[in-house]
Amino acid sequence: MSRLGNIGARLYRGEVGYDFVGKRMIWYGISILITVIAIAGLGFKGLNMGIEFQGGALFTTPPTSVTVEQAKEDAEKASGHDAIVQKLGNGTLRIQVGGLDTATAAPVTEKLAQDLQVPADKINTELVGPSWGQQIANKAWTGLGVFMVLVVIYLAIAFEWRMAAAALIALIHDLTITVGIYALVGFEVTPGTVIGLLTILGYSLYDTVVVFDGLKEGAKDITKQTRFTYSEIANRSLNGTLVRSINTTVVALLPVAGLLFIGGGVLGAGMLNDISLSLFVGLAAGAYSSIFIATPLVADLKERDPQMKALKKRILAKRASAESKGATEEGLGDPEDAALAPAAGVVGQRPGRGRPTPGKRR
Repeated sequence: MSRLGNIGARLYRGEVGYDFVGKRMIWYGISILITVIAIAGLGFKGLNMGIEFQGGALFTTPPTSVTVEQAKEDAEKASGHDAIVQKLGNGTLRIQVGGLDTATAAPVTEKLAQDLQVPADKINTELVGPSWGQQIANKAWTGLGVFMVLVVIYLAIAFEWRMAAAALIALIHDLTITVGIYALVGFEVTPGTVIGLLTILGYSLYDTVVVFDGLKEGAKDITKQTRFTYSEIANRSLNGTLVRSINTTVVALLPVAGLLFIGGGVLGAGMLNDISLSLFVGLAAGAYSSIFIATPLVADLKERDPQMKALKKRILAKRASAESKGATEEGLGDPEDAALAPAAGVVGQRPGRGRPTPGKRR
């Protein structure tokens, strides 16, 4: 068995673990900081909306030796608007200019043909009205809203309202960070970006539901035992699916990273960036929120329940009593007492259960 597989098996059996839930304030602080930076980028820089949303013209030239910088300068001089220029693999140029309509696009085409020294009839011109982009945006928002409502209803029925609330907060967290990164990087927002944003919601929700399912099973009849608090059971469930979540995320990120860094960066296929950046950032943020946000939030909300408060009080009192009597040092045979001293989810090998002391009964 590989080293990672061995660690995964030990995490699943509860032999080792990390106290994710116990250190939740650290993760909350990191998430708040990242979210504030993302919102600041969105507020100060804004999104670079493509012509599909703001309207304009898209010019595709035949193969030419003109550089991107020179074509950008010529396009802005000819149109009087900002231009985005991309050089495609076969040497053709894709020139995007916002704010143009049917009347103004024809003269710009003639001027571009003259400046770039290509035949005017070889330049393909596509016009996009802002109303079409507005329709796309409205449908995207509608789809997002319907998705969120259905997710909350499903999780509330399948699990409970606290898990539904935590999953919803995690999804909003992922979307906010992804949109903020787009604003900071300055990548163009196109319909492909919207598709990417909607796609990452499913990935983000997948790991969260897997952990919640294990947590639901582990917390069954929790008030009938005095070994673990709800937070400790949540942490054990999280550790049990940790390696699986990491493997799933890494496998999903590898092809997306190829699209983003090799396809978009090295090969210059800029159109791939539209969807690959949203997928890359969203997948990474989704994995983070599933581990560090969703489950700790559920534990926080659940620990406010009067039953969970009473359970935690009983467990802590029993552990204090056991510690004062030196139960763990004497190796008493009660299987519940053997688990009292170590908190669930702490890094390192967990102590084994001691043998009962001869002649001593509880």
